[in-house]
Amino acid sequence: MTIKKVTKIGVLTSGGDAPGMNAAIRAVVRTAIFHDLEVFGIMRGYAGMVENDIQELNSRSVANIIQRGGTILKTARCTEFYEYEGRLKAYNNLKEKGIDGLVIIGGDGSFKGAQRFSNEFDIPCIGLPGTIDKDIAGSDVTIGFDTAVNTAVEAIDKIRDTMDAHDRLFIVEVMGRDAGYIALHSGIATGAENILIPETKTDIEDLIFSLTEKEKRKKLVNLIVVAEGGEYGDANELAKIIKARIPSADTRVCILGHIQRGGAPSCEDRLIASHMGYYAVESLLIGRNNVMVGVVNNKIHYTPLDKAVKQKQKIGQEWMKIVKILAS
Repeated sequence: MTIKKVTKIGVLTSGGDAPGMNAAIRAVVRTAIFHDLEVFGIMRGYAGMVENDIQELNSRSVANIIQRGGTILKTARCTEFYEYEGRLKAYNNLKEKGIDGLVIIGGDGSFKGAQRFSNEFDIPCIGLPGTIDKDIAGSDVTIGFDTAVNTAVEAIDKIRDTMDAHDRLFIVEVMGRDAGYIALHSGIATGAENILIPETKTDIEDLIFSLTEKEKRKKLVNLIVVAEGGEYGDANELAKIIKARIPSADTRVCILGHIQRGGAPSCEDRLIASHMGYYAVESLLIGRNNVMVGVVNNKIHYTPLDKAVKQKQKIGQEWMKIVKILAS
């Protein structure tokens, strides 16, 4: 079988931004240039493909960005790309520039678009998992998760100081509408008494009983970390329920929000992104197409895009058992 030689590649970031995306862009651009390929940056994700907002990049284009959060290529939603006519328009824009390979940095929604696009047209796609949620099957790590969870841990550690000073119950809401990894990791790392995640049904009676028992033991300082996609809505709703059932609890709420997306990427995220970006280009060169580049057991792992979009990274129930034991 003859491998079609790739000569020009495009790179884009799509979905929510994640720390380390710039490091991945840098790795893709410089690896491509090393192999004498032309490389183009596609602005604002699939929107830039449809609107032909595409510019050639060189080594200097990605200088001094590895330490920056966000994405120099920007990101945006593109409803037009959902329709075949929009994807055809995007394809024609790419062909006009001679782009014959794509690297997509994003989450499962971005990969669904890449999979459909590559199935319809003759442009191979490589996915890099860039999401703070760490919810993509086929990789133990995702670009941005380490930074996001460390941001949450740093904030919660500071909140604990004021909790201790005032004997308060604090409910801290972190990101994770459909995945509880940030809540789980940051909650365990900060000694949370309870962690609420979308993957596990919350027994509100068990939670109230646990807090009541701690109050009887004069343990007045309690921390609950909840993912924003929790069963009882946001942290404010949960606080109302607890206050109604335990009026004596001095309850406060803190919603960390988008600070988890921003900031300089950690060393781990810079390394992960650089590693994945390098292998994305290598994959296109050898004809290993329409896969997601991930890391499993500290080794590069390739997952077909159609499989990556169908599965979710699952949280094992043993983690919740650990949480209960350590918080007792």
